[in-house]
Amino acid sequence: MASVSTPTRESLVESIKETIKEKNVELLHVQFVDIEGTLKHVTVTAEQIDQVVEGRVMFDGSSIAGFTPINQSDLYLDPDLTTFAVLPWTEQEGYSEARFICSVKKPDGSDFAGDPRNVLKKTVKRAADQGYSISVGPELEFFLFETDDYGQPTLRTQDVGGYFETSPKDFGEKVRLEIYKALKMMGFTIEASHHEVAIGQHEINFKYSDALGAADAATTYKWVVKTVAQQFGYFATFMPKPLAGENGSGMHVNISLFDTEKQENAFYDESDELALSEKAYQFIAGLMDNVKDFVAVTNPLINSYKRLVPGYEAPCYIAWSASNRSALIRIPASRGAGTRVEIRCPDPSANPYFAYAIIAAAGLDGVERELTPVPSVNADIFHMTKDELDSRGIENLPTSLEAAVNRFEAGEIGLKTLGEHSFGEYVALKRAECDAYRLAVTDWEVKRYQSKF
Repeated sequence: MASVSTPTRESLVESIKETIKEKNVELLHVQFVDIEGTLKHVTVTAEQIDQVVEGRVMFDGSSIAGFTPINQSDLYLDPDLTTFAVLPWTEQEGYSEARFICSVKKPDGSDFAGDPRNVLKKTVKRAADQGYSISVGPELEFFLFETDDYGQPTLRTQDVGGYFETSPKDFGEKVRLEIYKALKMMGFTIEASHHEVAIGQHEINFKYSDALGAADAATTYKWVVKTVAQQFGYFATFMPKPLAGENGSGMHVNISLFDTEKQENAFYDESDELALSEKAYQFIAGLMDNVKDFVAVTNPLINSYKRLVPGYEAPCYIAWSASNRSALIRIPASRGAGTRVEIRCPDPSANPYFAYAIIAAAGLDGVERELTPVPSVNADIFHMTKDELDSRGIENLPTSLEAAVNRFEAGEIGLKTLGEHSFGEYVALKRAECDAYRLAVTDWEVKRYQSKF
């Protein structure tokens, strides 16, 4: 097979400038994410393209959650040229806008340790040093809700569809179609689009890529979904559990290692009963061994733990299976080059850069320590009694953010993966969230206690 040449930086810059001219791009959005994975951007004119591609756009890091103190606030945005894209919803006669996703640099040109993109790069390098590249395919679910007269989200939806429902019951189908078109124009390969189980819930799946590309894609996807939904008068939310009594939204993460020396999927072994390699079993064991210590990253909100409860298809028990969707870790049926591990607890409110970094790091920990997973569970875990769960040694994930943060802070994988700066800032942020929730008086409390007592 002939090798595919990688474009040089010079050719990429030239191609970008040609596109800017052809598409009449006037504004460039230079984007990055904060510690929670929230997309931010600085907007400059297209005439400043040389300043942008040379990483000379500066911003105030002290104004960004989890970044820098005010006396060390100057930071720079270093664009990944492969993320350049014209924004379809801005295109009109003689005008359009475009974006770059960036890593964050310090004034001396070194990587800023608090940038989530740089955190993921460290895990990618860790895998590369062991001879592996990481592939990730996320599946992000979302809800579409109506807005009020002020454009603020409600919990109303005209959608009465269910899983894989068609129009007219699937009221969001037209919105998904426009999201699909926008993503495709921005370079995504869309694999599936459908209504999910809950009313108003949807999913659009895109092709897997390398870990950094997948995190960039997930970040872009959430932005595009929200932007297009707004054009239809809807509000799209990636909140894990917006409706009580309905399924919540997940971000199932499919992940595999590719052996760069042998040029093959490191998880596949046709001689094994399940066609899984020793490395795959070790990776699974690493996830199982570390999941309690990293779930504060993959499920980062108070609300996340209202999704991880029995009865709503979300995995809350620590087990693995080659086919069982009630297990936390599942091995999809595809084998050969498509062999992968799917972890089903993460939700789409997670910072994808942190989430993919810590999932990969947990699996690599299992490979490095040559761990062996406990036996798989092929029975329906959702309908097991407590005695059945106990007899099989199946444990629960943490049941609250506070419990998850306690495990995260006490464990080793968080500090090792996120680094001292991001780890400390993340723990402080989540502690503050727990404190704010503890001090809040909710509608549930008022309705239950005000008249009774």
